Amino acid sequence: MFKSILIANRGEIACRIIRTARHMGLRTIAVYSEADKNALHVREADEAVHIGPPPPSESYLQIDKIIDAARQTGAEAIHPGYGFLSENTKFAVALGKAGVAFVGPAASCIASMGDKIESKRLAERAGVLGVPGYSGDDQSDAVLIEAAEQIGFPVMVKASAGGGGKGMRRVFERSKLEEAIDLARREAQSSFGDDRLLVEKLIIRPRHLEVQIAGDKHGNVVHLLERDCSVQRNNQKVLEEAPAPNLSDTVREKLYDRAIKLAEAINYDSLGTVEFIMDAGGVEPAFLEMNTRLQVEHPVTELVTGLDLVELQIRIAAGEAIPFGQSEIKPNGHAIEARVTAEKPAQGFLPDIGRIHHINWPTGMRIDTGVDAGSDISQFYDSMIAKVISHGSTRKESCDRLIGALRSTAIMGVESNVAFLADCARAPDFYKGNATTSFLNEVYPDGWQADESEREESRMCAAVVWQALATNNTTFTGFRLLGASGLPARAFLTIEKEGAEPVDVIIAQEQDGYSVSHNGAVSHIRLIEIGDNHAVLYRDGHRTRVVFAQAHDKLYLGSNGRVRTYSIMPTAEYARELAKAAGGGGEVKSDMPGAVSEVKVTKGDHVELGAPLLVMESMKLLITLNAPVAGIVTAVNVKQGDLINSGDVLVVVQSEE
Repeated sequence: MFKSILIANRGEIACRIIRTARHMGLRTIAVYSEADKNALHVREADEAVHIGPPPPSESYLQIDKIIDAARQTGAEAIHPGYGFLSENTKFAVALGKAGVAFVGPAASCIASMGDKIESKRLAERAGVLGVPGYSGDDQSDAVLIEAAEQIGFPVMVKASAGGGGKGMRRVFERSKLEEAIDLARREAQSSFGDDRLLVEKLIIRPRHLEVQIAGDKHGNVVHLLERDCSVQRNNQKVLEEAPAPNLSDTVREKLYDRAIKLAEAINYDSLGTVEFIMDAGGVEPAFLEMNTRLQVEHPVTELVTGLDLVELQIRIAAGEAIPFGQSEIKPNGHAIEARVTAEKPAQGFLPDIGRIHHINWPTGMRIDTGVDAGSDISQFYDSMIAKVISHGSTRKESCDRLIGALRSTAIMGVESNVAFLADCARAPDFYKGNATTSFLNEVYPDGWQADESEREESRMCAAVVWQALATNNTTFTGFRLLGASGLPARAFLTIEKEGAEPVDVIIAQEQDGYSVSHNGAVSHIRLIEIGDNHAVLYRDGHRTRVVFAQAHDKLYLGSNGRVRTYSIMPTAEYARELAKAAGGGGEVKSDMPGAVSEVKVTKGDHVELGAPLLVMESMKLLITLNAPVAGIVTAVNVKQGDLINSGDVLVVVQSEE
């Protein structure tokens, strides 16, 4: 067994690997970019080596820098996690030449399965058929377009070297095909350094099923049951579970048989996942791809099998045989994982960045995370904050526990998808185990919006918490003393929440709490308890526990899975600002930070409504910004490569009307 291991990754997966490696008695070495110098995985490792600037292309994707870090620290093995270099054949070969063990499969396995075009051919030769499509060597746009027309729309255009939803585009009509090919190609090049594409028939309501495989260097191959990962957004998984619900034993055995057949055909010698797609209600799963690495959703398999997959992976890399047989693998209960990400679900899932000021995680639940209070969510990496994983004796029990856990989760400082995840888990199709990859479009055809039924109560609670904190810091801060009149001290506050109009309230001290008045309505709220980051309040017969954080003149208040951000000031000090115009209809602004990938227009160009103006990259995704009106381009304020902030005006189009 190795004595030391370097983790060539960051975030929650790096922390996850460090935890197991330390349990095994291994010395752990982290690597980090300049943006991650204070990251949790750096602080948790025994040692850490700086490898470059924030962009992954200059740090985490630099093979030479990773190997140099291993040499500096004497690391005997390198675990790549997932993403970055985890399925990079050159990396595996380079480690072999450097005499450092790769915690992953042989380079030949990565090469054969990491290329989706080649993997489909190999699978077919092994008798494992996939989705109908084109996977030829001719990569010209004309050939891809012809193939799509022959297959028939809708089709899926996706990167041959892809994974994690990168370089994938659904195309429902011919007019959108060229743009989809262009964006998929460039996103694939940016993420994987390989712009080859394949085109497949898009199955509209499929289930996404996958089998966890383990193979060793002694010829043993076993499956570790299946998972269902059908709930997806933009081809990225949102909720994952094991075992797959409402699946017949016949289909389950087909999944196992085909996955093992493929793994044996390529002499697979590590952990990997064989992915399938199947029409809802169908009985023939079609091969999709094989990921020759650990999956983000591996915790659900760990909870139902009782295995530590990272430990198994490390032991296989060290030459040990799989210590159990197929008959010993049996499911124990049901597990569901929710991916918590930094994004704004109510605004089309725009990514969010910033500093996390406080996190309230649920108790009694597995949480895999790479952040804590004080961590920064950067535009340079994906938006993953954590994974919340439930386990129960039945699927219903696991689902109920997940919903409860998400309702008690609060992340303050950046917006997250926690409330959205809780709503998804409660939705009948998911709760009953009937979700397909069309789930989100079917449940939220007009996009997801947060439940605002508690808006008024939250605002009143925020006023009380703010005033209690202010009073504790400086007696009667913001209060007007009316002792001569016999009235209690009062404060006149203005409360502003992002995206809402400011509200004026009067808050007055009472013998056992506060009264809060707004538009003539009065609420009586008793503050039962207040701590560093939590408070218990009693209002109109209802007891409420909230968590909160204060930072940069903001008050973050979390309850029931929602976090709301308020600006609260004494009214006399509050400077009201008129809402800024939406740009006169012709300003194109960035709704998120990122970088300009391509500018498609120049000053003076005439554009039609909806015409593409520029492409920006944020958190590894390429996003096209289109003309809000038809007219003349009067200003182009950015160029390719520029870094931009949320709210920046990028292009101005003067309307023809």
